[in-house]
Amino acid sequence: MLEILGTIGANVISLPGILGLALGMMTRRVWLGALMGGLVGVAETLIFAHGSFTNVQTIELLIAVVVGLCAGSLGSAIRIKGATV
Repeated sequence: MLEILGTIGANVISLPGILGLALGMMTRRVWLGALMGGLVGVAETLIFAHGSFTNVQTIELLIAVVVGLCAGSLGSAIRIKGATV
């Protein structure tokens, strides 16, 4: 359980969370922000697995993609709300 929580926390404060949020804030389309965040999650997992899918654990990839999707969607929502104020 602690390993899963550590993986989630590490992804939130790492590339999928921060870069996904930043990329999501570049667009007003929620689906595009989520897509870019998810791609950052896949790229980050591959980078830390030394570029090989054989070194990637499924749960780590899943958590990175979900965190990237959520961060990208949140970034788009921030952009939309900030533009209407």
